[in-house]
Amino acid sequence: MVKEKSNQVLIDGSKIITEACVRSGADAFVGYPITPSNLFYRYSQKRFPLFMAGPDEISVLQWMTGMSAAGKFPVTATSFPGLALMVESLNMAYMMEMPMLLVLVQRLGPSTGSATTGAQGDLKFLNGIISGGYPMPVFCPSNYEEAWVLTNKAIHTAVELRTPVILLTSKEMVMTQRSFDLSDLPEIKKVERPTFSPKGTYKAYLADDSLVPPFIPLGNDDHQVRINSSTHDNEGLIRKGTPESLDNTRRLKKKMEKALPDMAFYSLDEEPFATDLIVTYGISTDAARDALKQLREADYKVSLLTINTLLPVPGEVLRILDRYEHITFVEENLSGLLREVIYGQMPRAGVRSVNKIGSMIDPSEIVAEVFKNHQE
Repeated sequence: MVKEKSNQVLIDGSKIITEACVRSGADAFVGYPITPSNLFYRYSQKRFPLFMAGPDEISVLQWMTGMSAAGKFPVTATSFPGLALMVESLNMAYMMEMPMLLVLVQRLGPSTGSATTGAQGDLKFLNGIISGGYPMPVFCPSNYEEAWVLTNKAIHTAVELRTPVILLTSKEMVMTQRSFDLSDLPEIKKVERPTFSPKGTYKAYLADDSLVPPFIPLGNDDHQVRINSSTHDNEGLIRKGTPESLDNTRRLKKKMEKALPDMAFYSLDEEPFATDLIVTYGISTDAARDALKQLREADYKVSLLTINTLLPVPGEVLRILDRYEHITFVEENLSGLLREVIYGQMPRAGVRSVNKIGSMIDPSEIVAEVFKNHQE
């Protein structure tokens, strides 16, 4: 798929992400078709070494957890209604520390909403999807190149941290065919899932300084492997509230915080001496880039921050935001979910949003809001 010479094709993001998964070492796809993620179901049957059609979304996540426990790296793709059914099993996989990738294709809600209308409405749901507020990595590409690279980064993160990871996409990215030069895609490396070979007794959840316990797949002939989704000690035995079991639960948060600097992905198009910043992610980035061009052509100093690591929010992103007096968030939802994740419900001087549902945001709407924000 990656060639030295130009290789211009019509392609959609589903095919790019599917190919990136396989080249990154993902070896199983478990799916239940739902619009607008259906193309993943179609492409994965041809590209993955193992494809399984689940009878429902709950079974999909249960099967994926079992595959991960056996040493495979499973992938699925769904939309909000499907993810809503997966939540309990996703929490199970998180507590068991089972690596996997969920590609979430956003569409207009609430409920079943409009299956063929795009949106960016799922971020706050993801921010609290693990009971207790424990963080789970969420990556979001804004173009095909980022979809290719971030898929690899997402799988690497899942393996390194032993965690489920979300790749947050949109109906427009994964269903719309665009002319694209495949030779622009860089080579990506296969992510190897290491298998631990301990001497002596193996404790399934005893972690070293990395805070990530070493992995041995189920069915090992030499060591007993316990995998547990309840509060457990280092051996994987259920313990309701011992210091060891509670420390093991706290470790789930600490391992994410320790690794966050290495999984902080964003791009900053910075204008020297600018006091205005546009902040966006995913499908709204195209409109934000066009708005940035229009503003600069009018001799207006403004920068653009596109965030790829949405959760946990990287400290580097917060430090960039702190440098600007006027910040305009651009996202295709009703209330400004990314703004709320970062700043909460409290109104903040100099922080405004361009929000919309039912259709994509127009660059002119961003330009107008940036002007308003600067004048207040």
